[in-house]
Amino acid sequence: MQPSPAQSRPQSESDRSRSDLDQPRSGRPRVTAVLVAANGGEQVDRTLDALVAQTRHPDNLVVVDLGSTDGSTADIALGGSAGLVRLPAGRPFGEAVARAEREAPLAEDVAPADEWLWVLGHDNAPAPTALEAMLSAVEIAPSVVVAGPKLVSPDDPSVIRAFGESTTRTGRSITLVQDELDQGQHDRDTDVLGVAAAGMLVRRSVFRELGGFDPALPDVDAALDLCIRARLAGHRVAVVPDARVASAGPIEEFGRKRVSEARRVRMHRQAQLHRRLTYAPAGLLWLHWLTLVPFAIGRAVGHLVAKHPAAVSGELAAAFAVAFGGGVRRARRSIARTRRVGWAAVEPLRVSWRRVHEHRTTSRDVELARVEDAPIARASFLGDGGVWVVLAAAVVSAVTLWPLLGSPALTGGGLLPLSTDVGRLWQNVGYGWHAVGTGWTGPSDPFAAVVAVLGTLTWWSPSTSVVLVMLLAMPVSALGAWFAVRKVTTRTWVPVIGATLYALAPSLVGGVTTGHLGAVVAHLTLPWLLLAVLEAHRSWAWASGAALLFAVVAASAPSLLPVLVIGWFVSVVVGWRRAHRRVFIPVPAAVLFLPLVLTQVARGNPLAIAADPGVPSATPVPSALQLAIGQPLPDWSGWLPAVAGVDAALVAVVLPVVMAVLVLPVAALAVGALLGHRWAVAGAALVLALLGFATAFAATHVTVTGVGSTTAIVWPGSGLSVYWLALALAACIGVDVLPRVAPVAGLVATVLAGVAVAPSFAAFFLGTAVIQPTTGRVLSAYVNAEAQANPEVGTLVVSPQTDGSLAVALERGQGSTLDDQSTLDATALRLSPAGARLTTLAGNLASRSGYDPEPALRSLGISFVLLEGAPDDASAQAVHDRAVGAIGQDARFTSIGETATGRLFHYEGDVDRVSTGSAATQATHVLYLVVLGVVFGAAALLAVPTAPRRRRATSNVIEAEEPATTFDEERDE
Repeated sequence: MQPSPAQSRPQSESDRSRSDLDQPRSGRPRVTAVLVAANGGEQVDRTLDALVAQTRHPDNLVVVDLGSTDGSTADIALGGSAGLVRLPAGRPFGEAVARAEREAPLAEDVAPADEWLWVLGHDNAPAPTALEAMLSAVEIAPSVVVAGPKLVSPDDPSVIRAFGESTTRTGRSITLVQDELDQGQHDRDTDVLGVAAAGMLVRRSVFRELGGFDPALPDVDAALDLCIRARLAGHRVAVVPDARVASAGPIEEFGRKRVSEARRVRMHRQAQLHRRLTYAPAGLLWLHWLTLVPFAIGRAVGHLVAKHPAAVSGELAAAFAVAFGGGVRRARRSIARTRRVGWAAVEPLRVSWRRVHEHRTTSRDVELARVEDAPIARASFLGDGGVWVVLAAAVVSAVTLWPLLGSPALTGGGLLPLSTDVGRLWQNVGYGWHAVGTGWTGPSDPFAAVVAVLGTLTWWSPSTSVVLVMLLAMPVSALGAWFAVRKVTTRTWVPVIGATLYALAPSLVGGVTTGHLGAVVAHLTLPWLLLAVLEAHRSWAWASGAALLFAVVAASAPSLLPVLVIGWFVSVVVGWRRAHRRVFIPVPAAVLFLPLVLTQVARGNPLAIAADPGVPSATPVPSALQLAIGQPLPDWSGWLPAVAGVDAALVAVVLPVVMAVLVLPVAALAVGALLGHRWAVAGAALVLALLGFATAFAATHVTVTGVGSTTAIVWPGSGLSVYWLALALAACIGVDVLPRVAPVAGLVATVLAGVAVAPSFAAFFLGTAVIQPTTGRVLSAYVNAEAQANPEVGTLVVSPQTDGSLAVALERGQGSTLDDQSTLDATALRLSPAGARLTTLAGNLASRSGYDPEPALRSLGISFVLLEGAPDDASAQAVHDRAVGAIGQDARFTSIGETATGRLFHYEGDVDRVSTGSAATQATHVLYLVVLGVVFGAAALLAVPTAPRRRRATSNVIEAEEPATTFDEERDE
């Protein structure tokens, strides 16, 4: 093919030289240079100039343009024995070479053994003597049909980019020499298994006989595969140390601006699997094929454990492409047609495991040295007070919560004991049948998964985990805050102040004493989440840890979802250069929340998503000033009941002023941080504090949960935890950057903050604590004994209210547990038919009427009625006495007597067994648990820290790093 000269520029002296390439002479090799260009830019001209400068000119030149859009081949002027072929963009390198071979004419006066193809890419500028050196090498070794040059760096020719290729015992391709300083240390061994496509010199007749490059290897390993087939055909492959050709990058990057890690892994793995099936004996071919996908799944898990999630999709895509993409049959027929020797001819040229192990060890040592040379931490946890502040917090927690020591369970406020069976805990997770109330099918709260994990950790007594969380909340909060403050400060003693301030947060003490387990879990998790998000750009372990912590905080305190989403979005935007790790942080939380969100939106009650998990409890509404001081309750951190004997009018005036003054130093330090050189970080912390305060303020105006005859606000303590953490961070930055008075100011601020919350720590001594230790039994021993025989036995619980009404609940078995609770039930906008029947039954039982309760008792499976004691109120007591008389005089009920929670009656009639959900519901529950297991299991595997991972190489040596085990390639003897 002879393209006409381009008209866009005059022909230069260099261009004229290209048209004067030597004509073939009888008795000497005839070389056709194939130059493949794909958006090569200036590299095309450099390579053409290098061809003109050869001491031995090629006889033909065919330039193949693969859809270049940068104009690099638009103005090339070729003539004489040079030609230009244009192919669409995206065509494989091997197809371009095959097309050039077909276009180049054959000389009639040259023997087929003397026809050669010299394959070059646009970035492969050869040294002046490159072609002459390779021709000299093949002329003295007639059995060599493929020769490869030494690929060097275009910027520094003394650095070897690649020199020879081979495979491991399992078929992974590997570059024999890569990125080494050239000192002639590898010039002796010239016999190799394969060479790279860049600069390859191949006998044209052999190229045709072998069918060229395998079309099923469009990206990598095509040249290696050609060389292996040449070896099996009885020929030799050699490298020529004296021939040098520049190489700007590996073949998979040829013509591409960027290759993602997932795509790179897919290219190499797909090539390896294709070669494995191609080279395998016929008897084992089906075994290899059947194990492709199962092995890929196992290797994907291995990639997750090795903190290489980008390789997961590439691994699976490669397995499916090879298993169902075709191409293996054609490749096997090609080998069968040309093979003359067995695999014993290839075996000595493979790379031994010892050499692969040495390569891995060397790379690991280099990476470890790099990590050890990193800057040291600003503060030492053991040497700079971190361990002491945590121990002090543990002692304070043990002293202030002493009634909880040794208790198997807790009750009161938002707490109930957990189910005694771990299986029951997980049965309440996800979409399925829930026995709470009259029973219903739907999604559980995301917090049920957190409770199930906690209960599983203490499987012998699941409720013990709740007690441990309450006891360890303060030291764990101090520990997390210490590391979070160390991240944003430089002085070694400043993290101690931050840890103390956060452990003294009023929201933490209030959450513990009122039984808001979810808020407590969120409080102690928030510092770790902040630290993980800040470090997420460094590794997948940090990013996956952030994803798990994000899900835990969101599930424990759903009211924080807006703050979490805003914080995540800002982190992605600010760190957009490495945002690929942070983008996936909300995914586990989204999977956890999706069923509940869809259900609440379908009900027309989207705000109910923010409802607090656990037992619904009424929370007094604090004022805006109390929220600004960080207090979730209107009791001024316990000072109001502590000074109950003082004049109320004086307390109302003085106490707010005193409390504001006590917290003022923390606020002053936080605002003062804006005056230092770290004002940007301090400003970000103050913005986060503002978001936390806005969340707490909004929570006091949202009522979505019913508690008896009243409604309850969302617990504002969760938003205040964010507010207090951010305020503590800003204050610590202020201490870190302000003048010498900062240490004294930090000490004063910490002491005053402790004074402000002192009565809260004495809640058990003052009798103001809402939670109480319990044995774990919810209902009376009589009901528990009945529940042993019938786990679904129903107990109607009737509670008199101060407004003269009755609160009604239906409990199954041994009583409601914390893992049974559901915000979907607590936030229902209207009663279900079964719920309406239950309230009608309770109202008529508590008063004399002509209502027949037997049908409702039978259908609802109610065998007991528990009339709880009335609060200290005349109206409630009147309702209680009327109910006792009405039920006690009904012959269908037998009075069991007084229990710890009220008067118990037994219904003597027969009741029906209640439904526990259909088979379809149970299948949906199992499927959802599997989905959760896959998502959170993958995140957990990635979050497990490992040794520093070596940097990914950009050549075929990448395959030597993959950890999974595969079958050895089989060889014919």
